[in-house]
Amino acid sequence: MPSIPVQPSHEGTVPWPADLVARYVAEGHWKGQALASRFVDAADATPNDEALTDGDFRLTYAELLSRVDGAAQRLRALGLRPDDRLLFQLPNGWEFVVLTLACFRLGVIPVMALIQHRRHELSYLAELSEARAIAVPDRVKDFDHQELAAGIAAGAETIEHVIVAGDVRDGHVDLRALCAPAPDPQAARTELDALAPDPRSVALLILSGGTTGLPKLIARTHDDYACYVDGSADAFGFVASSVYLAVLPFGHNYPLSAILGVLWAGGRVVVSPSPSARDSLGAIEAERATVTSVVPAIVVRWLEYREADQHHDLSSFEVLTLGAARLQDQLVRQISSVFGCTLQQGYGMAEGLTNLTRLDDPFDVTCDTQGRPINPADELRVVDPDGNPVPPDEQGELITRGPYTIRGYYRAPEHNERAFTPDGWYRTGDVVRLRPDGYVVVEGRTKDVINRGGEKIAAEEVESFAYQLDSVEMAASVAMPDPVLGERGCLYVVPTPGTSVELRDVIDVMETAGVARFKLPERLVIVDAMPRTPIGKIDKKVLRADIARRLEEEAA
Repeated sequence: MPSIPVQPSHEGTVPWPADLVARYVAEGHWKGQALASRFVDAADATPNDEALTDGDFRLTYAELLSRVDGAAQRLRALGLRPDDRLLFQLPNGWEFVVLTLACFRLGVIPVMALIQHRRHELSYLAELSEARAIAVPDRVKDFDHQELAAGIAAGAETIEHVIVAGDVRDGHVDLRALCAPAPDPQAARTELDALAPDPRSVALLILSGGTTGLPKLIARTHDDYACYVDGSADAFGFVASSVYLAVLPFGHNYPLSAILGVLWAGGRVVVSPSPSARDSLGAIEAERATVTSVVPAIVVRWLEYREADQHHDLSSFEVLTLGAARLQDQLVRQISSVFGCTLQQGYGMAEGLTNLTRLDDPFDVTCDTQGRPINPADELRVVDPDGNPVPPDEQGELITRGPYTIRGYYRAPEHNERAFTPDGWYRTGDVVRLRPDGYVVVEGRTKDVINRGGEKIAAEEVESFAYQLDSVEMAASVAMPDPVLGERGCLYVVPTPGTSVELRDVIDVMETAGVARFKLPERLVIVDAMPRTPIGKIDKKVLRADIARRLEEEAA
């Protein structure tokens, strides 16, 4: 078997070993085709079928391809070239899809920030990725993203362009004009086909959930991400008649892969007006959507709304995929009966490994597990704290590797030494049981992370801001249970003698630093001393139990 080296598109990436690359190619997991090429093939197959619906704005495959190629040409005219990074902070919409595919077409690398991010996160991501452009909306609700982006660009050595969806100011680039159809579609097609990126080059940079402050960047190549999209799409059951309601933020791995998978299958993507029950269920009815993917915080609200209001016709709805966090078992069992669809549970990570129940699984398997791997080359081990395998169906930390699981974070060598074993296994930090049938049951985690409705908050980052207050002697951020979001952030503080601390004090520090609002702690508990483990660390297990007890007593 020949040795086929990975060709990373930028220093700081960690390649797969040559022998594994050769295996993944030989076994057909890596197909050697760039991400945008897969979309072009689908557009050639059904040019007149509708591909993308965003309210009253509708695009056929041919129209979407023309806009993608037009945007790629205009990015090139701005001076962007293969391997340049474009920092995304865009809300869900047709512009997001067009610009992402245009980047893939040209070999420009999208860096997927979140719409909730602010100066603290965006400045860091711009510097780490060496972004040459940033794409933002003008305003979302009462926040001026265009002003923020201008400030980020002014402080970054590499950013040359601010691209704006909405009312453009200060000489910035109009995203909607940039995404206009190509003036000569055939000429654009010829030009961009010749520029197709190397399938083993980096296609996009997405964010980790993070346990150590600011998120790490995950470099995904065209080959490995296509492998992931193919496996997910097969488990989702995507076909040409699939109509996918896109609800979750597109910059997340979970919905982005589904959007690509539906387009590759020749189906249709429908942009949900919002994740609210009224808007989303209304869109299912109006557009005859067949499938969607959501997180527990959303489906809880949908269940409440549906049980109180049955007027939406959901007869087209076939599959609801649930992931990003574990939903309470009793609610899981309600979904199929309330919505009249097949439930699919999933568990995965932006670093790679994805597990999904299958659409023909027995009901108990679907309700009681978070699925099995989507690719036969995925490797899973469950180990004890010393790294030794535990017996089947016993709890331990999951470690994994495979054809779409990264071997290291981008430009993070010190963190990689802790997050990966010397032979390339990724330490997920999740406590699971691996059943004899290969299905995974998620039991908890070892990583110090708060999962707020699917958004991950590193406890260490919150604590670092609390310690900026002279009145804080000791701080510990922990998850407190929440019936809708799953978890919220609670901060325990030991005040400096003779001082006092208010929750507002911590929030003020974080807001001054420009931190995303979802990271702000939502409760403060003042204690005289922190509980300690036998080796002297703060015992967060005791703190989590304490806040759960406090909440139960208050509810009673």
